Amino acid sequence: MNWEFIASLTGVEVFGISVANWFLAVIAVLVTFLVVRAGIGFIVKNLRRRTEKTGSNVSRISLEVLSSTSNALLFLGSFLVGVGVLDLPERWSSRVSSLWFVVVALQIGLWLNRAIALALLSYFRKHRQPDVYSSSALATLSLVGSKVFLWAVIVLAMLSNLGVNITAFVASLGVGGIAIALAVQNVLGDVLASLSIAVDKPFEVGDFIVVGSLAGTVEHVGLKTTRIRSLGGEQIVMANAEMIGSTIQNYKRLQERRIVFEFRLNYGCTAEQVKQVPARVEEIIRKQKMARFDRSHFLSFGESSLNFETVYIVLDPSYNVYMDVQQAINIEMMEAFAEMGVEFAFPSRTVYVASLPMPQDDPENEGYKNLRYSSSRGAPLQ
Repeated sequence: MNWEFIASLTGVEVFGISVANWFLAVIAVLVTFLVVRAGIGFIVKNLRRRTEKTGSNVSRISLEVLSSTSNALLFLGSFLVGVGVLDLPERWSSRVSSLWFVVVALQIGLWLNRAIALALLSYFRKHRQPDVYSSSALATLSLVGSKVFLWAVIVLAMLSNLGVNITAFVASLGVGGIAIALAVQNVLGDVLASLSIAVDKPFEVGDFIVVGSLAGTVEHVGLKTTRIRSLGGEQIVMANAEMIGSTIQNYKRLQERRIVFEFRLNYGCTAEQVKQVPARVEEIIRKQKMARFDRSHFLSFGESSLNFETVYIVLDPSYNVYMDVQQAINIEMMEAFAEMGVEFAFPSRTVYVASLPMPQDDPENEGYKNLRYSSSRGAPLQ
């Protein structure tokens, strides 16, 4: 009875195809989907065990890639298998073969897209410097560029398989790309500048930099702008192209600070005291643990002072350390010079004025009298 019923179905047709053939197609779709899904699940399970056991980066990436398999594309592929079971006309068979290429290309594209993202992320995590944000401009540009190139190739391959003349299509894209590039040349300039920053690395996130009159700590390097937190607390946003075109001082990469400072003593110092001053300054600097003495000299005769110049090296790049060392040196110099009996000079100018001839009956003058004035005090010195 059942066999007779099945035999009777072979004579019934839907859209020119027997019901039995439709039934076999549905069975093929379900079996293909379940078998392929089970096979992928088995491979994923084994890869997960291997990853947990060995911690291999390749196994982890393979696991993530296979886990991203699209069920929709898998079902569509299974559906095409079922369609292949049907007794279709020749023109439909060619179209099904084209759809096969589209489905396979899309799934391969998804796998490669996931693999590229994971590989680049792993690479930049491995090679990044400590305390530097991992999503740098180079990582972002590399990821975006590789994905655009991948999907462009896949789309062109699918269009070519479907019979589209991709030569004319690529040519039109080239003309359109030139027009778009001219329209957004400023934006592209900033994007290329961000690539230059990422490759050349004049600064990185966390560096303290000075650009022209602006100074602060780099917080973020984006595709178009770089954000800097100034000493005052506000955020400064600068275009990448503008930063690349400016002179950048990066204090984060400072290893030592070379300090040159001057001090002035008054002209009341004797020659012997002048000889002792550089030696006392050297002794004071050598007491500092974070400083290395270089030199100290009597530099020149100033307009109202004896000028000395001293050079030393701060062994730590921190600005606070430098200020602590300089403060300690200044205080000890004040104490040492007080013991030596020498004084720091203050800005002053001594002027000698020759007056007009005095009356002849003045017995205390011979015609001229010299008066000495101090510009700092504003009164004649007796």
